[in-house]
Amino acid sequence: MGAGHDHGHAHAPAGTATAAYRGRLRVALAITLGVMVVEIVGGVLADSLALIADAAHMATDALGLGMALLAVHFASRPASGRRTFGYARAEILAALANCLLLFGVGGYVLYEAIQRFVTPAGTEGGLTVVFGAVGLVANTVSLTLLMRGQRESLNVRGAFLEVLADALGSVAVIVSAVVILATGWQAADPIASLVIGLMIVPRTWKLLRETLDVLLEAAPRDVDMAEVRAHILALDGVEDVHDLHAWTITSGLPVLSVHVVVSSEMLNAIGHEKMLHELQGCLGDHFDVEHCTFQLEPGGHAEHEARLCH
Repeated sequence: MGAGHDHGHAHAPAGTATAAYRGRLRVALAITLGVMVVEIVGGVLADSLALIADAAHMATDALGLGMALLAVHFASRPASGRRTFGYARAEILAALANCLLLFGVGGYVLYEAIQRFVTPAGTEGGLTVVFGAVGLVANTVSLTLLMRGQRESLNVRGAFLEVLADALGSVAVIVSAVVILATGWQAADPIASLVIGLMIVPRTWKLLRETLDVLLEAAPRDVDMAEVRAHILALDGVEDVHDLHAWTITSGLPVLSVHVVVSSEMLNAIGHEKMLHELQGCLGDHFDVEHCTFQLEPGGHAEHEARLCH
């Protein structure tokens, strides 16, 4: 956790939250591609919609993981005079694309499941159990790899949720196959497909809301703006605070800017630099804000500023 004052130079993170998990994302991508191929073969051999639906979801997972890795590549590029934060937000755009893919897959699976109720198929339960178990084991490995990173990065969280949905889908596939083996009830296969489709939606909706919060530059969830204002106002010499903004560039990079009205007596007594260090310590000790910009103003400057800036 750090905070500092901006001297007008371009800044960009040395590495985003997702970059630390690049290797794990690559392993998860390789596993996902392998399981996708296995489940496509199994779905065709066993005539199982649940397996094919899970394989289709695997395909979008692979695409999502690939986009996450591509976003990490772009996000690590240095800042420029035009893009002062570099390409860090590429990770958030990848998370948004993952959301759209997940919604698309969920809709496709639900549609195909309904079609199976209209036109039943003979699913081979034994083969379905085998291929479903292979998918479950592989997804469990991928979940273990991404567990920690999903708490730190929206981009990794998108990948994690996709793999989690796949793991739950594999469970649904196995259960439906066991039911078919035990009772011969073929409707278990499209029902499992419906369950897979319905599991995708709520988690994707939550990820979409978090992603849109970043794109709409909402205040970070763990930064209480009223508390930030109160901390700044509590400093000696601070008379007022205005134009207080906090937002997130990408996962792990919250930023803040604020205009602080300081009494002339205080500025004359300790100087601008000392006051900036006081503000830096105030926020750095209490709030998880990576990059801060402070504008110090004498009393009455806000009215003058409003006439000049539109």
